[in-house]
Amino acid sequence: MNTLSRRRFLERAAAYSLGFAGLAKGLSAMGPRTCRMAEQTGFAGYGPLLPDPAGLLDLPSGFTYTVLSVQGEPMVDGLIVPGKFDGMCAFPGPKGRVVLIRNHELIAPDVSAFGAFYEYLNVIPQSDFYDFGQGVTPGIGGTTTLVHEPGTDRVVTQFLSLAGTLRNCSGGPTPWGSWLTCEETTQKAVGTYTQEHGFVFEVPVTTVPGRVVPIPLTAMGRFMHEAAAVDPMTGFVYMTEDRPDGLFYRFRPNVPGQLAQGGVLEALRVLGQPNLNTSNHSPLNQIPVGLDLAVDWVPLTNVISPNDDLRFQGMAQGAATFTRGEGMFAANGSVFFTAMDGGLLLKGQIWELIPGNNPNGGILRLFTQPNNASVLENADNITVAPWGDLIICEDGPGVQFLVGVTPNGNFYKFARNALNTNEVTGATFSPDGSILYANIRNPGRTLAITGPF
Repeated sequence: MNTLSRRRFLERAAAYSLGFAGLAKGLSAMGPRTCRMAEQTGFAGYGPLLPDPAGLLDLPSGFTYTVLSVQGEPMVDGLIVPGKFDGMCAFPGPKGRVVLIRNHELIAPDVSAFGAFYEYLNVIPQSDFYDFGQGVTPGIGGTTTLVHEPGTDRVVTQFLSLAGTLRNCSGGPTPWGSWLTCEETTQKAVGTYTQEHGFVFEVPVTTVPGRVVPIPLTAMGRFMHEAAAVDPMTGFVYMTEDRPDGLFYRFRPNVPGQLAQGGVLEALRVLGQPNLNTSNHSPLNQIPVGLDLAVDWVPLTNVISPNDDLRFQGMAQGAATFTRGEGMFAANGSVFFTAMDGGLLLKGQIWELIPGNNPNGGILRLFTQPNNASVLENADNITVAPWGDLIICEDGPGVQFLVGVTPNGNFYKFARNALNTNEVTGATFSPDGSILYANIRNPGRTLAITGPF
């Protein structure tokens, strides 16, 4: 990454913050959140979902989609579009185009960009891989970059942009124009694997086909990474951990905007309630929706964690635990993140962290917890819509929906996967807010949804 001065970082962060403030209007006026059903009061979405004649994605009246990318298609770099589409983000590109960076949660023997039998493994140099796996167990996760031209719905190009990593599940955008992609594994360098896994990697936004040099951001910790979100005012990076006893992490970089220069990794602790279990699984230990909890941060050491014990280190200092931390999105001074199986019925929670102006503190709040599968079932990826709602990707056991939550706490269904019971992933809005991009995870499809937002 090019050197980014403190002044330039703040300029970009301010622009980033203003841009996403437009996507998050109304969030700051929510006040304490309560869990209300969509039909009770206020805006209740866009009406019933209509059956898709193509059997792919059911949407409300007036909304349509275009399939942009399909697993197995050839790409411009001689590889094929890999499967298991997951976290994704849309960035502004030249000439009004949109650059999508998309994760692939792949691990052998999944079918990858290199073919079912690795027949395309030698199309790119071994040096482009983070872990070539001696050609036997190559890292087949990574990211692809897709350039979309909204005016024509043409895909200008798509290519592999990070190679050699494993199980790239979610991540998050940065204010300086890149995507943080996270490995959801702690695979060790044993057998044919030659590298330790469980890190964050940074992928720049570009329309030029090629692969980024795969540098693990080791100071950000080695654990079961899920998602990341950057506070544009400080450059601090927040991260979730996909484990039943996962922590909520914060990385304070030595140089804002230059994560490879190292920094301090910390875990969230609730003041006065050490080792708070936030799962709400027990009826005798319930954190109410809307209650403000003051937090601080405990420092972590030996963050490369060869024994995969970062969470235990944090717990020893009183860090709070979250059950199956998943998607995350920063907007309008808040960081929203999901806990997939929180609540009495294990149907999921949405949390809100308000960092505030105190770098040593902040406020944690349970944003919503429906405890009702018909409302929300196992929240995963999350984003903020241009009209101020949260858009949540479900990852439950049955039919999968995109679910909206209004500033008043009302729920509505925005889309339904009509193809199969795989999750809809990677929901992200175009920079101008006119297109909602989303994936069907498997078999992989990337869709561009338009309509009367």
